[in-house]
Amino acid sequence: MNEMYLGQFAFAFYTLIILAGGLLAVGAQGLVRAMLGLVVSLFGVAGLYLLLLADFVALMQILIYVGAVTILMFFAIMLTRASADGGEAEGPGFAGILRAIPAFLVPAGILVPFLAVHGTPGFATPKNVSPDQLGAGLLGPYTLPFELISVVLLAAMAGAVLLAFEKRGAR
Repeated sequence: MNEMYLGQFAFAFYTLIILAGGLLAVGAQGLVRAMLGLVVSLFGVAGLYLLLLADFVALMQILIYVGAVTILMFFAIMLTRASADGGEAEGPGFAGILRAIPAFLVPAGILVPFLAVHGTPGFATPKNVSPDQLGAGLLGPYTLPFELISVVLLAAMAGAVLLAFEKRGAR
């Protein structure tokens, strides 16, 4: 019984980490602070993978997303010579916060009555998958999406380099 409460506490803790990082990423005035919020959220997602007993996927979440993608974004920020404080961008202000309230209330208004009527189903403990089985699954039927992700990352980096050269030429 105590393990169930500990699992629920850990889930709530990681969810709060993800939400706090997301709010920091969205509400940050500067690009670097927004990237820091993204890193916090991605660490929270890795924690949720650990709760699902997917140790390998949690490690890959940290290595690939927290490490590689964040470094790629940092290089894009540096190459485009964007100011660390976000330049002339302003925060959402009071009007933006008022507009954000329905964005939170509408999904809650749909989800809460649904969960009150139907409840939450229990799930069986996921089976532990070895890294070679996971690799065969990712590179078997999911080879195309896996490769498309690398093309998207390459396009983002090439776009940052192109913007950096374009900005230098404009000066």
